[in-house]
Amino acid sequence: MRVLKPLAVVLAFAAVTLWGSPGPARSTLGEGEWAGDDPPIDSQGTPPSAEEIRERADQFVANQHKDDLALEQYERVEHHVDRTAGSSPRTLEDRVYRLVPTGGGTAKVLLREDGKSVDAVTYRREIENLKDMLQAMANTNDSRAKAAYAKRQKRDNDRAEFVDAAKEAFSIKWLGTSTVRGRACDVFELDPKPDFHPHGLFQDALVHVTARVWVDRATVQMARGEAHIMSDVSFGGGILGKLYRGGVVSMNQSEVASGIWLPMHIQYDFAGRKFLFSFEQHQTIDASRYRRVGPAGEALLLVEGELANGQSSFLDP
Repeated sequence: MRVLKPLAVVLAFAAVTLWGSPGPARSTLGEGEWAGDDPPIDSQGTPPSAEEIRERADQFVANQHKDDLALEQYERVEHHVDRTAGSSPRTLEDRVYRLVPTGGGTAKVLLREDGKSVDAVTYRREIENLKDMLQAMANTNDSRAKAAYAKRQKRDNDRAEFVDAAKEAFSIKWLGTSTVRGRACDVFELDPKPDFHPHGLFQDALVHVTARVWVDRATVQMARGEAHIMSDVSFGGGILGKLYRGGVVSMNQSEVASGIWLPMHIQYDFAGRKFLFSFEQHQTIDASRYRRVGPAGEALLLVEGELANGQSSFLDP
């Protein structure tokens, strides 16, 4: 469901509220409610001052905007695995994709399914389709490109609006310090403010979510985040659907280029109802092989070169 995208965005932007109360505080969540593989937290450290928090919050926002722009010019490989729930989950779908930004969105090219690589003929056909798409997007006079760029601009505006709402939606508690993949981090917990008044579908999700974020001290980037749905989220008064309490979205990020932090692992675990039909989703997405391909015109040159060469490093030999 599209609403899960804002929950993931909550993690990316949660730390923009770091100018809240800087003092250490006990978590409002019960024991065991957060993921068992979370890094341990040392609550005995010295909390940042209010001034330090304000300065770092401004830097965090600037960093996140830079990361968002970078993601629109970086291709990557994503491994998607969908499983059933329970202590002995069964794999429902296992696919690996090459994702290439096109300027107006992202093209997805299947590389492997259930551990088996697609054949070279199928892959080349998909890359030919990708070339055609990039040619259209590189031509700013193309009507398809104009429509796609307009849609992307609206998404960017909606995201910025959501960020502004996130600034007002949460109160912040400093929980302590931790280490994530060798990086020293401050850990914060964010809870919805009771006086926050959302506007729109995505903002309404914020009042049902609490989040915890690990913020890298050296770079003021999010190293890890986890958002929990604490109460049912209804859409269209419950007629369109509902996400049930207990859902979790977690995300890990790493530096993929100098000053650029992008997602490396995302996990969704949630249940809900869409119209009259119940559903569950338990999915992990692992990203790797980030490479800057640039805007559509530059990406087109790389794809054309790959086609001319007749070989691809994305397919198993």
